Amino acid sequence: HNLEMKHLPGADPELVLLSHQYKELERIPLSDMTREEINQLVQELGFYRKETPDAPVPEEFQFAPAKPLPILLHPQALTTDGKTPPKRDKEEHPDL
Repeated sequence: HNLEMKHLPGADPELVLLSHQYKELERIPLSDMTREEINQLVQELGFYRKETPDAPVPEEFQFAPAKPLPILLHPQALTTDGKTPPKRDKEEHPDL
């Protein structure tokens, strides 16, 4: 799941890992690896292997092997004691 094979004639085989924004993170050469070693590598990286091509993927593996994105807080989103301020009602203006 979340693994796409592209055959490029004349190119050495490699695994290209992309970020959630499709930016290249790493290239791993596969030429000197056996099929078993490649399967082990893919498992170690966290890819989910479906039982059959049309089998459902468990929810916890939908975005595997991607790691959850850190929650980015606005610099002023924390109070001086480092805690997140309470949520406001939609009608309440933040400046009031």
